[in-house]
This record gives sequence, structure tokens and C-alpha cells, in this order.
Amino acid sequence: MYYAEGMTQNAIADALGIGRVTVVRMLAEAKNLNEIKISLRGDLEEFPRLEIELEKAFGLKQAIVTPLSGPDADPTAPIGAACGLFISGLVKANMKVGVGWGRTLHGSLNYIDESQVPGVEVVSLMGGVSAVRQYNPAEFAWRFSRIFNADCYLIAAPVVVDSEATKTALVERCGIGPVFEMAKSLDVVLLSVGSMSPTSTSHVFDVISEAERQGLIADGAVGDVMYNFFDRFGHLVDNEMNSRIMSVSIAHLKQVPLKLLISGGKDKVEAVLGGLRLLEPNVLITDEITAQALLDEVADKSSRGRRKAIGA
Repeated sequence: MYYAEGMTQNAIADALGIGRVTVVRMLAEAKNLNEIKISLRGDLEEFPRLEIELEKAFGLKQAIVTPLSGPDADPTAPIGAACGLFISGLVKANMKVGVGWGRTLHGSLNYIDESQVPGVEVVSLMGGVSAVRQYNPAEFAWRFSRIFNADCYLIAAPVVVDSEATKTALVERCGIGPVFEMAKSLDVVLLSVGSMSPTSTSHVFDVISEAERQGLIADGAVGDVMYNFFDRFGHLVDNEMNSRIMSVSIAHLKQVPLKLLISGGKDKVEAVLGGLRLLEPNVLITDEITAQALLDEVADKSSRGRRKAIGA
């Protein structure tokens, strides 16, 4: 609660039904004994029923579900912690890693064990953002690569351009084509999805206007992955915005052998659902509230299908 979710000592005392003095003493003792290492213990991150059911429902090789202190807790830090722990054991010598961006992925950086891994290459899968607020795609890719002392390759262009013709010209004539070519031979990709809410990363960073956001919603968009907007069924929406995004194509991402989707939150359930259907990842890292909501969505669809068959 204190180190991962950032709760105050008073809030922790209220949640656990103990005195604030007890909370302060326990935190101080843990620090004095050098017992503080921010990570999720194995016994805490295993929710066997949720993980197994997610794996079956979405064809995953592995689902990792993180605990929350309560239904209204922000899942960003817990998911980031679980992601960092997973990545620490994932990256191997000579691996080529493609990275997206987002608040959750950015939060994972604090939980990845720093190590010198030879031959690792990190490829940013999308262009950059000019109006930076705390983090952007290039900064995330660069910091991720430094953890492993890896080479880093960036798409030196804005994430959204004015036309499909501009996108084509930048890729073919302005020196960033080789980065797109590298993305065709990745070993693993780390991706997250954003929602269509006014507080989503794409809107807060002023990459898309309010009129564009409303237009995308009208076209059925429930979320985006690297500003590629999709509907709840996992289809890219028919909106001109998708033709001018400077990112590696979804078709190429789907061909990567190992795909990680790292996202969660009550406002992202539809986005995560659509992202699962769009990307068909091997690994999902999410929180317990989102996990149950995803399973409820699948169960509700299955129930409607049975009722329809009986009625027929």
C-alpha cells in the first residue's frame, strides 16, 4: 500500500483497522532492517482462478493478475511492479525488444532489475510527442534500454502526421525506414492500451483534439494501442486518423513471437478487451478488478449466445 500504491499512512491505518503509530513503526522497522525491495512476492501475485480462466478465455500462454488494496485503488503501480518483475526474468542475450509506451509501462521501469545483457536491442515502436508531461515514447525506450545497457533505436518523427502521404515520405525518404524494418524481426513486444476517456494519455497529451476523440468514439473506438484506434471486437476503426499514425503496423506486431499486453483499470475494461482481440498477445498483466470484469464480459457474451441458440 505504501510503496507500490502510494497510500498515506493514515489511509493504510484506516484500511487495516490499526493505529497510525503502528503503521509508522512497521514501515520504520522494515526500512531499518533493509527489508524494503519494491516488488510483488510470488504468493501475492498469484490468483490461480483468475489467471487460469483468462488464459482459457483469451488463448494466453500466461496471465498475471496483481492484487489491489481495494476496488477503487489505482492499479498502475501494482501492474507496473508485476511487469517489471516479469521483464527482469525475460530479457536474454541478443534479444530484440520492441516497446510501446503509456503510464503503466513507464511505471514498470522502477521495478526492473538492472543488468548487463549482451547484444540486446530496444526498438521504439512509435514516433514521439512534442508536448511532454513527465514521459514520452522516446524517453521510455531510452530508459528501458539503459537498464540492460542495450542499443536503442527510435522513430525520429511525431507520432501523428498530417496525412498518409507524409507518413509514407518520412518512412521511405527520411532515414527512419530501417527502424521500421527492424520491427519486422522482433523477439518480444511490450504494449499497453489506452481508453477513450478524457483522461486518456492520447487526449491529455493533446495528440488528438476533443473533436477527433468524439469522432473516433462515434466510429466505435473503445481504445488505442500506440494511437491505433480499435473497437471492442478487436478491429481498427474506419477513421482517417489511423492512416497517419507513425507506428509499426498492427499486422507486424501480431507476427512477433512473444507479445505482452500490460494494462488495467476500471475505465479500461473495454479497451483491454478490444486490445486482447486485436493483438492476440501471449501474456497479459493486469489487476484483479479488470481481470474479473474481462471474464464477466466473456461470460455474458457466451450466455447471450446460448439464449439466442435456444430461442432459435
